[in-house]
Amino acid sequence: MSDEATQALTELSFAVSGRIGRPVQQVYEAVADPAQLSRYFTTGGARGRLVAGETVTWAFHDFPGDVPVHVVEADAPHRIVVRWGSEEAADGSGYTVTTFEFEPVDGGTRTLLTISESSWRATPSGATSAFGNCEGWTSMLNALKAWLEHGVVLREGFYR
Repeated sequence: MSDEATQALTELSFAVSGRIGRPVQQVYEAVADPAQLSRYFTTGGARGRLVAGETVTWAFHDFPGDVPVHVVEADAPHRIVVRWGSEEAADGSGYTVTTFEFEPVDGGTRTLLTISESSWRATPSGATSAFGNCEGWTSMLNALKAWLEHGVVLREGFYR
């Protein structure tokens, strides 16, 4: 039996990625700037720029109420790390960690954006939360691409 087969699963995490047809600085700004984030992702609006040490607020029509987002790291235009609430956090802290990594590709004309989030309890309710957030970040990548490349707001009217 392999080592992998004998190890117990203790937490859940995921990563999603996509290529955006814009330079890395422009893609970074579209995530860090609340006015831009509010256009294509946070259907209820975003307040506060993603700057290390700040707590900003995101709101979504599909998830009522303001969501506090704690910015752990912001290294323009390479990486943003945030913590936000989850009752299913594996370490019992009440937070999961989401990392946005921006990598220039194709001579800097495009950006590979990878979003990873960890860590949920390895339980049925933890898996439900992780899968829901994975769906949300995949939707965010699609919406970001459509908005930056074509000026289309995919989420408009999607949730209400």
